[in-house]
Amino acid sequence: MALHKSYTKTTNKCKVTFELPAQATTGVKKVALVGDFNNWETGATMLKKNKEGLFSVTLTLERGHEYQFRYLLDECRWENDWNADKYVKSFYGDADNSVVIV
Repeated sequence: MALHKSYTKTTNKCKVTFELPAQATTGVKKVALVGDFNNWETGATMLKKNKEGLFSVTLTLERGHEYQFRYLLDECRWENDWNADKYVKSFYGDADNSVVIV
């Protein structure tokens, strides 16, 4: 799992690429990125799988914010990003959310 950040020089935006490698998604058909940036809508942001099996999606986020998120695999299993900037307790259940700081 990885987060790649690309800051723009002319705007207050940052392009963040969220990635899940093939070894983290063996047998997985669909991956959704769910978080603050899409109101925790489970079908709003789907990752695309490339021919090597890597799932990824790039979002443009506003700089100067922290965004909580998690991955939803095949609509039934929640995962955090192994390379998140930090983790915080979720309001729901006994879990942590990943955080990306831009």
